[in-house]
Amino acid sequence: MIGIIDGGSTKCDWVILDENLKMHLKTETIGFNPNIIQANLISSEIDNHHKLHLLKNSLQKIYFYGSGCGVAENRAIVQRELQKSFPFAEILVSEDLTAAAYSAYNGKPAIVCILGTGSNSCFFDGENVKSILPSLGFLIGDEGGGSAIGKHLLRRFFMKKLPKDLHDDFVKVYNLSIEDALQNMYHNPRANAYLADFNKFVVERKQHPYFQNMIFDEMKNFFDYHVVPYPESATAEINFIGSIAYFYEDILKAAAAELNLNVGFIVQKPIESLVNYHRKYIL
Repeated sequence: MIGIIDGGSTKCDWVILDENLKMHLKTETIGFNPNIIQANLISSEIDNHHKLHLLKNSLQKIYFYGSGCGVAENRAIVQRELQKSFPFAEILVSEDLTAAAYSAYNGKPAIVCILGTGSNSCFFDGENVKSILPSLGFLIGDEGGGSAIGKHLLRRFFMKKLPKDLHDDFVKVYNLSIEDALQNMYHNPRANAYLADFNKFVVERKQHPYFQNMIFDEMKNFFDYHVVPYPESATAEINFIGSIAYFYEDILKAAAAELNLNVGFIVQKPIESLVNYHRKYIL
């Protein structure tokens, strides 16, 4: 059996294929970003997942694409922890940009962007993934991502910058104290996912003029940091992977139009496209 995993910071999407490349299992675990969680949580999460644990000795090959896996040290951590749970599998670990490039490939070169909990970008010509910009994580990077938007919302709420109707709604929905917010931001190993979760509030009210402007500015910020630096940005199609791009598609496209950028297609959950790419080009 073969495992293909799209590993984000918040969650991992798993597809297990049988010997005929037919889907045997589709499931989820928590995110395995080694910059965010303790390494031992990777193997323990798998071992506590009944359906995956049953496949412990059956998987022969695993393709894992994960956020935080852009550096060799982190790839080695993930490979080691996966090997504990699947001792007989050959395990290949790559960064999430590679999965995004494969998932968004439609036969022609394109700039491919990730807009989920975090953000990133690359240029894919069909064979090579070119990334000229680092991923700085949610503390000082991830422009346009869910964690960045969550930070905007919390900052504006606590600093009393939200319009009264949004402020009152936020109080009703969350009843959040500054003590609880600080505890979760500074003492939670998955603080980025905590921040990104506040997008539920924004998405449900994204037609509000205040949020329209807030998201528009953040999407322009994303393009400025992650797309415009690519020489190909003036002419290439720009494709997106991730829930943030999907939920804010109209605002994302408006920000791109103002910058004369060409947004192509947007895939909310790339796992199916990723599996199809493997069937066609790799397996």
